[in-house]
Amino acid sequence: QVRLVESGGGLVQPGHSVRLSCVGSGRIFSTMGWYRQAPGQQRELVATITRAKITDYTDAVKGRFTISRDNAKNLVYLQMNSLKPEDTAVYSCYARDALGSGDYWGQGTQVTVSS
Repeated sequence: QVRLVESGGGLVQPGHSVRLSCVGSGRIFSTMGWYRQAPGQQRELVATITRAKITDYTDAVKGRFTISRDNAKNLVYLQMNSLKPEDTAVYSCYARDALGSGDYWGQGTQVTVSS
């Protein structure tokens, strides 16, 4: 059974930082990443990272967020700095099976940026 379990998040003040973690099990994953969905908005790709550690970011978070991973432990992280109220969303971990069986999602973790 494939599982992706996120941790981190919560309430954070504007300008502050938070780190999200996601541990996967049940598969070897090629690309891993993070999506987010704010109330009333479509899900948005935030960042992805390949097993070769090649990263990609949506423009809105470039220079503020950093994605990283530990392949041996099937962990992916999202370090979020200089947070803004518009970063408020449910952040979900994403992983693609390296053997092509499909894409998988975590349950999501709420990040609220507010003073």
